[in-house]
Amino acid sequence: MFVLYDENTKFPVKVWLKEKSDLEENCLEQAYHLANLPFIHKWVCLMPDTHAGKGMPIGGVIAAKDVIIPNAVGVDIGCGMVFAATNVKVEEIKDIQTGNGTMIQSIVGAIMRAVPVGTMKHKQPQVSKVLDLAKKEMDKYETNQELLHLIDEGYYQVGTLGGGNHFIELQEDEDGYLCIMIHSGSRHLGKEICDYFHKMARELNNIWYSSVPETYRLAFLPINMPQGRQYVNWMQLAMDYAFENRASMLEAVCDVVKTQIEKFTDITVEFNSEINCHHNYAAIENHYGENVWVHRKGATRVREGELAVIPGAMGSYSYVVKGKGNPETFCTSSHGAGRNYSRSGAMAAFTTEQVMVDLKEQGIVLGKHKKNDVAEECRFAYKDIDMVMEQQKDLVTPIRKLKTVGVVKG
Repeated sequence: MFVLYDENTKFPVKVWLKEKSDLEENCLEQAYHLANLPFIHKWVCLMPDTHAGKGMPIGGVIAAKDVIIPNAVGVDIGCGMVFAATNVKVEEIKDIQTGNGTMIQSIVGAIMRAVPVGTMKHKQPQVSKVLDLAKKEMDKYETNQELLHLIDEGYYQVGTLGGGNHFIELQEDEDGYLCIMIHSGSRHLGKEICDYFHKMARELNNIWYSSVPETYRLAFLPINMPQGRQYVNWMQLAMDYAFENRASMLEAVCDVVKTQIEKFTDITVEFNSEINCHHNYAAIENHYGENVWVHRKGATRVREGELAVIPGAMGSYSYVVKGKGNPETFCTSSHGAGRNYSRSGAMAAFTTEQVMVDLKEQGIVLGKHKKNDVAEECRFAYKDIDMVMEQQKDLVTPIRKLKTVGVVKG
C-alpha cells in the first residue's frame, strides 16, 4: 500500500498497489476528484483491482459525512456474489457421459435452460418477497413516480443473470470439490435508480452552487433532505432485490446440479458454505468514531472474520476469503481481479478463436448463446487475480481457491 497526497487535494488517497505507475491515468484523476470532496471522512481508498469507472473508480471506497453520491454507488446497485460448495468431487463426475455430452456439459446446458441470461427475462412473473414488501410499503417510493414501473417489471427478472461481466460458474476447489459461484446484481433496477437520482443530484447541486464541479460526475444528496432519504430507500430496495436475485439463481442452479448428478450416479448431492454478498452499495457505518456513509463501488466489505467472495476471470481462479477488518480500508477488499482492458479494448486485442482455444485447452465448458463477443470477458482482459490477492494480504485471508470448470455467460 502507498499513499498519494497532492497539495491540490483536501484528503490523501491510500492505494493497495505497489506504486503509482500501476494506476491508469483516468483512475488516478478520478481518485483526486474524490479526494477534493469537502465531505470525505479521513481518506480515499483504492483497492488493488481498481480501474476507471463512471465518476468514481471501480474498486474505490469512500466514507462520506452526511451525504450520499449515486455515482459512487454505481449503476448496478447491489451487484455482488453468491457461492455454495457441494460434497461432490469433480473427479468423480467429470468423465461421466450423458445424453448431452459430459456431465459438466450437461449441467451447463441445463443451467442455460433454467436461468435466463443476457437481456432475456421470465415469461411469467416470479415469486419475489422483496417486491411484495415494496408494494406494501409504497409510501417509501410513491414520491418518485417515474421509478414505480420498476417494481412491477422486476417480477419478470428475479432469477435472471444479465450480461457483461456477470456469470454462473461451476468450479473446483483445492480439495477437488465441486462449487457454484454466481455474479449478478439488481438487473435494470439499479441503472434506472442511479441515473434518476444522479440527474436529481446534479440539478440540486447547480441550484446550491455546489463547490463540487459537475465535471467530476459526483453530484451528491444530503441524507437529511427528502431527496437523500428517497435515494436510500430505492438503493436499499435494489440491494435487497439483487440479493434475492442471486439467491433465486443459486436455488435454480443447485436444483440442476442435484438433478443431473443424481440421475447418472448414486451420489446424494448436498450443499454447504453459502455466502451472498454485495460489492456495489453504500451503508451507514461507524469508523474512527463517526457514523459515515461508506460507498463501496466494486469493493467488498470484509469485517474481521466475515466471509466474502472475490472472483477472478473466466478460466482463471477465484477465492473465498475471511476478512481481517482492516480499519484503513473501512473494512473493505477488492471485489475481483479488475480489468486490464476495456470491453472494446479486449475485443480489439483478442480474437474469439484465441479465447475459445484457451478455454478448450483448459478443459473448461462454456455456455453462451452468442460467442462473437466472448473476448470482452476473457481472462486476458483482466488482471492476474493472484497478484491482486498478494496486494491485499493485510485485508483478507484466502480460505478457498477455486478453478473454473464450466461457465455460463450472457
